Amino acid sequence: MRPVLLVDVDGPLNPYAAKPHRRPAGYETHRLLTPRWEAAERRRLTAWGLPNKPVKPLRVWLNPHHGPALDALPFDLVWATTWEEEVNTFVAPVLGLPELPFLAWSAPRAEPGGGVFWKTPEIVAWAKGRAFAWIDDEITEADRVWVKEHHEGPALLHRVDPRRGLVIDDFTTLTAWATGLG
Repeated sequence: MRPVLLVDVDGPLNPYAAKPHRRPAGYETHRLLTPRWEAAERRRLTAWGLPNKPVKPLRVWLNPHHGPALDALPFDLVWATTWEEEVNTFVAPVLGLPELPFLAWSAPRAEPGGGVFWKTPEIVAWAKGRAFAWIDDEITEADRVWVKEHHEGPALLHRVDPRRGLVIDDFTTLTAWATGLG
């Protein structure tokens, strides 16, 4: 059985923290108005007393080469993003990826404490001991320690800089880890 690669969108695939008017090389700008984004923005505009103001689409930078590069990795791909099911409608087609499984996060989100990211316990529970790598921009050493203490299988928690998104070194690291599992 191949390991799973759990893929976050904002940070690894959408380098949202790059300078606002300096998208990284290879990325293209997309304006996406997902139902979840539209509803959240509508609530915010209404709270500000602007219920009739149009909702601006979310600016997302995506690199079309990431889809084939992810697909070529020795992993089964699974989305691990707050985009949940919307990722298959709005992001996957831009990257040339098929519809992929996604983690549906619990609500409300439990904060595990100790600096552990809220996604970490849910990912470990979902993996059920299966080997996995996870790419996200919010992974810290606290998450790595938590996974070592609570996950029985191999795991690679790989932080991606949200100012750059995925780069060639990230793909090299992921490939080396997966092929090293034997």
